Amino acid sequence: MEQLLGFAVPGVPYGCAYAIFAVGLVLTYQATGVFNFGYAAQAYVSAFVFGWLVQVHQAPVWLAFLVAVVALGPGLGIAMDRLLFRRIPPTHGLAKVVTGLSLLVGIPSLLPVVFGNQNLVGLPSIAFNPNTVYFHLFGLALAPINGVFLSSVVFTAAILVVLTVLLRATPLGLEMRAAVESRRLVQLEGVNADRVVSAAWALSGLMAGLAGVLLAPTQATLQSQAFLTLMVAAIAAAACAVLRSMSVAAAVGVLIGVVSLVAQGELPTGSVWYSAVLPALPFVVLFAALLVVPGLRALDDSRDPLASVDPPPPPVAASVRSPQLERVVRPAWWLLLLAFAVSMLTWMPRAWETVLDQGLAYGTVFLSITLITGLGGQLSLAQGTLAGVAAFTAALLALHVGVNFFVGALVGAAVAAAVAALLAVTSLRLRGLGLALMTLAAALLFDNAIFSQPALTGGTAGITLHRGWLGAVDFFDPNGHAFFVLALAVLAACAAGVRLVQRGTVGRELAALRGSEVGAAGIGINLAWQRVLVFALSGAVAGVGGALLAVQRASVAPGEFNYQLSLAMVVIVVTTGVRTVEGAIQAAFGFVVVQELLQYAPQRFSGLTFVLFAAGALSYAAHPEGIVELQKRRWTARVERIVLRHPPPPGALPVPAGFGEPVAGEQR
Repeated sequence: MEQLLGFAVPGVPYGCAYAIFAVGLVLTYQATGVFNFGYAAQAYVSAFVFGWLVQVHQAPVWLAFLVAVVALGPGLGIAMDRLLFRRIPPTHGLAKVVTGLSLLVGIPSLLPVVFGNQNLVGLPSIAFNPNTVYFHLFGLALAPINGVFLSSVVFTAAILVVLTVLLRATPLGLEMRAAVESRRLVQLEGVNADRVVSAAWALSGLMAGLAGVLLAPTQATLQSQAFLTLMVAAIAAAACAVLRSMSVAAAVGVLIGVVSLVAQGELPTGSVWYSAVLPALPFVVLFAALLVVPGLRALDDSRDPLASVDPPPPPVAASVRSPQLERVVRPAWWLLLLAFAVSMLTWMPRAWETVLDQGLAYGTVFLSITLITGLGGQLSLAQGTLAGVAAFTAALLALHVGVNFFVGALVGAAVAAAVAALLAVTSLRLRGLGLALMTLAAALLFDNAIFSQPALTGGTAGITLHRGWLGAVDFFDPNGHAFFVLALAVLAACAAGVRLVQRGTVGRELAALRGSEVGAAGIGINLAWQRVLVFALSGAVAGVGGALLAVQRASVAPGEFNYQLSLAMVVIVVTTGVRTVEGAIQAAFGFVVVQELLQYAPQRFSGLTFVLFAAGALSYAAHPEGIVELQKRRWTARVERIVLRHPPPPGALPVPAGFGEPVAGEQR
């Protein structure tokens, strides 16, 4: 018993950390209708500013707390509401998720740009001393109660009580809950819905800041990755509570923390249960909750009777170009492609040839997002994982069986397609937010249970590719152009395949499904089959791209295909244009070129790539076609008006922000 308590008691602070985050997620969702993927970034900002004030500027702890939690926390929440989420219609679930992901990716990368690279170590506690043991539970030596334990338990309990009373027994709480149902109907009742929702975001921001500062002393070095890991476990706890009950979310969070520590102490350290299953416990819980808990299937079901009054978004540029301009644009694209190929094969500097080769490989992976999100209308947060599945499959077949790597890549693409199809089958009843959480759980499950196994992936260093695995042609030759020719051919083939799907029967059925699932089912379209098909196709394309990335880097490592890459990929492609083939290719080249250019800037600007793309993705709610497509459409209208003297087409005119989901129509 004493040994069991010795492992269970240290698990309580971890569980309370999960509970604080879970309660914050439930609060935000219940009060605003938004599942805030940026919550971990909010907590990290407050913790970072708190530590920066205390350690760099020697500010008193109480003053740093007031600035980082009381002022910055609510201020950041209100800014997110007024500048971003308020502009998103209640039914536009995809835009809410994309906006949250943009904040999650962009904010931690922005802090070093603003404050410089800071090494914040051993931050102080705002309440009890973490190094002091106040008493022993039941008098047992193995169950010490220190400042970390007391801070976690006391603040978690206080937060839960205060928030429950606020939401259930005060007029403001009732107004918050009513605003989630329908902000417009609340306004008709004479309530200032904007004020109510702003108050909810301020309270949520205060919660995030408090959670960040409370958790900071438990981290040896303050890093955003630790907050993201905590939030993932909190998502599992919040999912078990169906994003409704804060008490249930808190209880499950504490239980996950305790069970994890107890299992860590009881399981043999050399067993697969310890190395693979134990780290994946929170993600297994999330996966199981999404499959079992019925309420999670209806997270995005709108209860707002005035939710469908918004007009559709504008079309992409290609669908509004006049025939005269089309006859100029199409040959210009072919000339640009020819100039690019000639440049790569002749005068392009070796360093930039490597960068652009990587852009070709990323372009193939990004096309899978065009398939799953642009055509299928579904958001997958596991495309980077699927790319890694194919790359590791090809490497293992070459290493252990002697199969040519490119043959193995085809097998790997088939395996990735099978994994994606299995993921689609298990999530047939989920959509929107539920599907995004399911794919995130799958990505994390692979990261912690499969990609972390040295026997499968070679550990942190990964698997180095050998020249003999690739056949007679030396694709690693730094003075050759073999990889460029290969990557360009593969990207062209995948782009042509996506265009065929887009223009064919499958593309039209997917367009109908995006417009209305009920209407699509009414005309005989098999919704389940379409989802499984588009998932499988996107998995295959991602797998091919993953194999190309492995050849370009001459290695396959787990860190190159983790869930963070999947999140960043969605943000990057959404910025340029997720609905078009050229949007994915432009995203890939923009990503690698910006990264290379920032190599010449001071080190503090190294993370600016993700900041720039995240900032662009924040406009997704207003312009779901992407900012590059938006500018193309506007410039098309200008050229036709000035040169051809045509009046601007309706799709080129300015459109109010906050339109709904993309509708069926010709895409490019």
